[in-house]
Amino acid sequence: MDAKMEKKKSLGAKTVLLVEDNNDLAALLGGTLKDAGLEVLRADDGAKGLDLALKHHPDLILLDIVLPSMDGLVVLKKLREDAWGKGASVVILTNLNNEERVSAAMEGGVYDYLSKENWKMEDVVAKVKERLQEKNT
Repeated sequence: MDAKMEKKKSLGAKTVLLVEDNNDLAALLGGTLKDAGLEVLRADDGAKGLDLALKHHPDLILLDIVLPSMDGLVVLKKLREDAWGKGASVVILTNLNNEERVSAAMEGGVYDYLSKENWKMEDVVAKVKERLQEKNT
């Protein structure tokens, strides 16, 4: 973790890792999360997302399922194989309404999932803050 991130973590800032390959959505969501006072790390494919998660140990991961290089469910599986990753908070963001894949994500220990077609930015920020607050209690 670099000195800047370490300092912000020590001051209580929460970090969210956004793993999303849609650049427009990621920019919008990342900006909204930053406006809400959160630090945001971003990866545009699964392999980079897993690497950032294991390197920086974010407070929460927003993970798309359909990603280049490594599917989100594979990322989740590999994340859960790591000592830190076993307990990492993950919220799935997806366009998929495929019950089998959503069930697989839920069985992988995700906190929740949000279908991209059914949410607003405020919904995502509220879900992130809700989970971060639960982790602090």
